[in-house]
Amino acid sequence: MPSEFRGKVALVTGVGRVGQIGHAVARGFGRAGARLVIADVNATALAERATELAAEGWDIRSAAGDLTTPEAARRAVATAREQFGGLDVVVNVAGGLLNYGSALDLRPEQLDRELAANIKTTFYVSQAAIPALLERGGGAIVNFASVAVFKPQSEMASYIAAKSAVAGLTRALAREFRDGGVRVNAVAPGMMKTADNVAQMKDAKMRWVELDDLVSAVLYLASDAARAVTGEVLPVAGDV
Repeated sequence: MPSEFRGKVALVTGVGRVGQIGHAVARGFGRAGARLVIADVNATALAERATELAAEGWDIRSAAGDLTTPEAARRAVATAREQFGGLDVVVNVAGGLLNYGSALDLRPEQLDRELAANIKTTFYVSQAAIPALLERGGGAIVNFASVAVFKPQSEMASYIAAKSAVAGLTRALAREFRDGGVRVNAVAPGMMKTADNVAQMKDAKMRWVELDDLVSAVLYLASDAARAVTGEVLPVAGDV
């Protein structure tokens, strides 16, 4: 879909770091013709990504801030409205696995941080974005759950709880705003071949999911090709 999103405005969160999912997703939308708003908590890294992506010839703006707060989420959406006149697509990448270990050892502040990074960011950005999508007569939100929601693993309780909340929120928002033309879906990635994951796993034998394959799934869910798809959580795990 080389120009599937030409003329559309896409907000992608979690775009601070090269070689990670948010960076790959933003590049995917840029290649597909979208005008981009990228958001991340790391203002310096975000500015670097904006410069890099603009050098590709893409129309891009950035909105730095802590998306676990509603104020930062509203600023990101306001950037799309003020700079591009509206918003058509939201991709909530921000989040990730923060705690690994026994649930019995999990401290309250660790649980709070995991939930904030995954469900608060997704909720607040969606809450801020939906009125803008409704103004356009509809649009698409793509959230990030995890294959661990379907196939839980030991010592990941807080992460699975947070990503299960993202899956539930996806279905709830899809139902609530379907009559306004807002579709809400999620991808559930498996072991992604990101720079960080490859470095951590070193020589371990892994069934990797390529970033391009995940980006293709996100673009599909955000596109008109998926106009009859909403409230779904799509595994992108490369296994059966």
